[in-house]
Amino acid sequence: MILAVDVQYDADCGYAAGLLFARWDDVAPVATVSKQQAGVGEYVPGEFYKRELPCILALLGELDQLPELIVIDGFVFLDGHSHAGLGKHLYDALDGKTRVIGVAKTAYAGIGDDYKLLRGDSIKPLFITCIGLELAEAKEHIAAMHGPHRMPVLLKTVDRICREQALAGSAGTEQDLPQS
Repeated sequence: MILAVDVQYDADCGYAAGLLFARWDDVAPVATVSKQQAGVGEYVPGEFYKRELPCILALLGELDQLPELIVIDGFVFLDGHSHAGLGKHLYDALDGKTRVIGVAKTAYAGIGDDYKLLRGDSIKPLFITCIGLELAEAKEHIAAMHGPHRMPVLLKTVDRICREQALAGSAGTEQDLPQS
């Protein structure tokens, strides 16, 4: 299985959502999982992963087994190859047992053109970084994901679910996602 994850915040609470799918061109997920994580703390510039990683690890704790690959919203390596980002910290926390692909919507200073991926008719690239697989393979996987636009449908969907969770949390209501 492949897991696409995203995290949103409301004050000191993180809301992680994940979509499990079997094939890169899947139109819909096989299952949806979510997890609320209290006490995530404030964002610290340059240490984004410290806020995001505990939420993703808590979400992974809800699964029966680790997926073979995780797609994150962000960078594995900030510069593409050596400066650790969220994805590298996740990979290390999982002892290298799961490959990670990072999909970022904006460039990080120092990221080269090799990491750009254009999807659909978009003139704005996505930035793809990875660990545990070759960059060309990671880019092929993201390019093959369902949807005609810049962002694959499943990545847009997991982002939307996270935002809805955070909004529901800020309204003081509990919202459990159905698990398929």
